[in-house]
Formats: sequence, C-alpha cells, structure tokens
Amino acid sequence: MSQRVLSVVASALVVSLAATVPAAAAATPYSSAEASRAQLQRLARDLVEAGAPGVIVRVDDGRGRPVEIAEQAAWTRRDHLLKADDEFRVASNTKAMTATLALQLVAEGKLALTDPVDKWLPGKVPNGKAITLRMLLNHTSGLFDYTQDAALRPAMLGKDRRRWTSDKLLAVGVKHPPLFAPGTKWSYSNTGYAAVGAVLERATGKSLAGLIRDRIARPLGLKHTYYPADGTWRGSHARGYERDAAHMPPSVPAGFRNLAGPRRHGHVDVSGHNPGWGAAAGAVVSTSQDWARFYTALMSGTLLPAAQLAQMRATVPVDPARPDGPGYGLGVQTGTTPCGTFWGHDGGIPGYLTTTLTDRTGGRTASVVIATEYWAEFDADPKIAKAAQALQSAVTCAMFGKPQAS
Repeated sequence: MSQRVLSVVASALVVSLAATVPAAAAATPYSSAEASRAQLQRLARDLVEAGAPGVIVRVDDGRGRPVEIAEQAAWTRRDHLLKADDEFRVASNTKAMTATLALQLVAEGKLALTDPVDKWLPGKVPNGKAITLRMLLNHTSGLFDYTQDAALRPAMLGKDRRRWTSDKLLAVGVKHPPLFAPGTKWSYSNTGYAAVGAVLERATGKSLAGLIRDRIARPLGLKHTYYPADGTWRGSHARGYERDAAHMPPSVPAGFRNLAGPRRHGHVDVSGHNPGWGAAAGAVVSTSQDWARFYTALMSGTLLPAAQLAQMRATVPVDPARPDGPGYGLGVQTGTTPCGTFWGHDGGIPGYLTTTLTDRTGGRTASVVIATEYWAEFDADPKIAKAAQALQSAVTCAMFGKPQAS
C-alpha cells in the first residue's frame, strides 16, 4: 500500500513466492530447529547482500521457541543496530486490524456488514446506497484507490506532513469515477478502508488510534502496536531506506525519485516520514512479536466470535480467472502452497515491505520485514526480488514445519 496499488503487487508476490516451493518440500518435517534457523539466516543474509538495507524474520511453527533473525547492511549500523523486536511500519497489514474492529462492532450490533455506506456517511460516497460495508472490506466496492491520486504524492515522499484524516482521504478517492458497479468485480482499494475508518469513528465517537489501543493493543498486551499521530516512533525501530535520486533504478517514475530524509550511502533514510496518509488502510506501527500475538488471538477466536471470524474468512477470488486461487476476505488474504494454506496480509510503504502470515488456527505465525520497498512497488531490483522470493518461500514452509529444498 503505497505509491500505486502496492498491496495488489505485494499480495501477488506472497502467493507467487510461496507457490515456488517444490512439491517435495511438503514431504517431511524439519530434522532440527537448528537447520531451519541456519537456512533462514543464510537466506536473510543473501537478501542483504542483494541490496536490502535490513531484514527481520520471525517464524513460529507452534512447536517450540520461535526463530528470530535480524540482518543488516554494514553501512546502516551507523544509524541503528537492527534487532528482531524492533518496531516497523506494517502498512497494509493494518487492514486486518481495521476489519477486526469493524467485525467487533458487528458482533455488538452497532454495525452490519449489509449496511450501505450512505447510512453512516450520507452523501460522502457516490452510489453510497449500493455499496455495503462488506464491499468496502473485501475490495468489491469499485472505488478508485486514493493512493493513485497525485495529491497524495508529496505525503508519500515525506514532503507533506499535513494530517490526513479518513474523511479527507475518502474525499480524494471519490473524486474519481468508480471502476465498476458495486459488488461485480474485485479491485484493491485503499479508499474503501478510508471509508471504513470514517464509519468506525462515526459509529463509536472515538478515533482510530483510540479504537486500536482500547480494543486490540491493550487487551492483548501489545506494547509496541499503535496508530501514530505523526512520524514519531515510541520505541526502538527499524530504519527504512530507499535509493536516493542519483542511485534510483531507471524503472522508478520521475515523480517518485526524490524522497525527503537524510542521505546515507546512496540511500535516503525515510524512517521519519509521517505514515498518516495510510490511515485505516496502512498507518499502524507494530513489531513481529506483537503481530504474531495479534494473529494468534484473531484466528483462535479471542478477538472475534465464531460468526464474525467466519465472515472474515469468507473470501472472493483475487483473479476471476482462478476462482480456486488466492482469495481476499475481510482484511485478510489467503493462498494455498505445497507446504500449507496461509492466511495473512502484506504491506508496503516507503522504507518497509512486510509480509505477515498465519495458519487457520493462529497456532503458527511468520513475518518478513524488508527495510526497503521500491524494489517491489516499481519492479525496480531483480536481485532483491529473487532473494526475497527465496526467503519468503522458506519462511512459509518453516511456519508449517516443512523443509524448503535448496
């Protein structure tokens, strides 16, 4: 979720990476946790050597102590010594929390998935009587994605620190004609989640920051998970970088080549950017440990009653040509690999590309955080992409306790 429709790119990436696992990988469990750790550490190091400034990996197969790895390029050490429990920007993974909040209110009778958006935001969304809350959550609303509007570009580049509210982001998105009639197709739209954010605040009278704090972070003891007010971090955090203009790959469009931030070794440190333009679609900060706890609580039914969890898992095909392929539910996506069927999400924002996975029960969790994002957003670095693919494939199988062939 960044300059273009990153989550579409990243979602396809998760599925394609996992799908590269050889069928033989599903045959036998790991002979030792040490072998798994050694393989993941080597692949994380390979990704750094391919050009990623930093990588965090966490895998919990539900059978013992989680594997936690942090690797970073030598030149980044002057800024920060990367640790596996550092905070990072989760970007579009935020959608899983936003959907959880909406479904909690559904369970309490304060919202209904069949509610038309016009009920809560009268006159704010064209054809708002035909677009339901469910359509907003599963990306079948047809609303144009606000991140593709040039008005957001200065904020994405770290040059505009204005406060973007859900209402303001929604207004940007609905200036554009809808892509299709509500409920007829699937197309990833951050505007839909801006609308959900506005509905949540309207229905509760509370801010998104307060809802995430009071309904998710505090009850689960997530001490490093929060909706930030600006670019300020609360704890030790991973630094995120992108290439500076002089070293930017040629595939990156001219309008995205100059990011604000301190210059470092041919890169720009974008860690201080305000992620507020992501709002309910992508502003949350967390850690890999906190996110694992969130997914475990979500999939095990701690955060949602069974009926609402089932609604969250009711998916629509991402690709109409593959009705049995990858699917998107309410704030979560799913795909089947030779090693197992995962649930989760991914997200991208300048400086951070994150994939978070779990199984259907929440008993297994995994995350990969890469401290740069343009390589995926603009297909800008084949070396990083290849190394990221190898790591993600191994992580997916490790989560299911199965080996990845070399």
